[in-house]
Amino acid sequence: MIRRLRGYIGGALAGALVIATPVPVLALDDAEKEELGQFIREYLIANPEILFEVQAAYEAKQEEIQREQSKQVIADSRDAIFNSPHNVVLGNPEGDVTIVEFFDYNCGFCKRALKDMEEIIAEDPNVRFILKEFPILGDDSIAAHRVSVAVRLIAPEKYEEFHLELLGGRDRATEDSAIAVAKKLGIDETKLRAAMDDDAITESFRESYMIADGLGISGTPSYIVGDEAVFGAVGIPTLKGKVANLRNCESATC
Repeated sequence: MIRRLRGYIGGALAGALVIATPVPVLALDDAEKEELGQFIREYLIANPEILFEVQAAYEAKQEEIQREQSKQVIADSRDAIFNSPHNVVLGNPEGDVTIVEFFDYNCGFCKRALKDMEEIIAEDPNVRFILKEFPILGDDSIAAHRVSVAVRLIAPEKYEEFHLELLGGRDRATEDSAIAVAKKLGIDETKLRAAMDDDAITESFRESYMIADGLGISGTPSYIVGDEAVFGAVGIPTLKGKVANLRNCESATC
């Protein structure tokens, strides 16, 4: 029996492990189990690349599971994600493809990704770009984002300029630095501070946290591109590729 098992496993172990096809259960006595275990060990030691193939297949399967779960969450939360009154919409409001970015003003990767957003909007007139206020990096971030939402509430026409300057700055974003940027743009500080107490600000944060929790987003920047969550500062080629996929096959991954 062991000879038959050697022949079977030697030819099928790698494929069976990689594609997750179950090996038939055979009745083995203790001696045969021990011999089979030794053979499998020796086979894997002699062919360690199989383990990398198994790991790659596992990761690919997990990514596919995550994509499918994300699609369902996005479908269930579509209005909150794409049509919320708390959204900041840049680019073309009527664009055929939407990119949603979750950001924190004190996120270094978000600062680098700012150029990605600007380039995509500049080069593609049919992209609708949504910003989700997602302060997760401490009290300074929460305070800076409160100023940011207040700017949107009382001076929405100045929000984009405010956002670019605050996120593009080198210093840590705080309440004071955010207010300084707003004042530089001519926004009245008294009105701004009054708006910072608006309940809509807390609701805006709560909505972003709820969506992020459902999608497993725990860092910034993170994106939603059409029907898919995209984690991290993935760069322009990846984002543009997913935009192209949405237009070609109506999914971020074709």
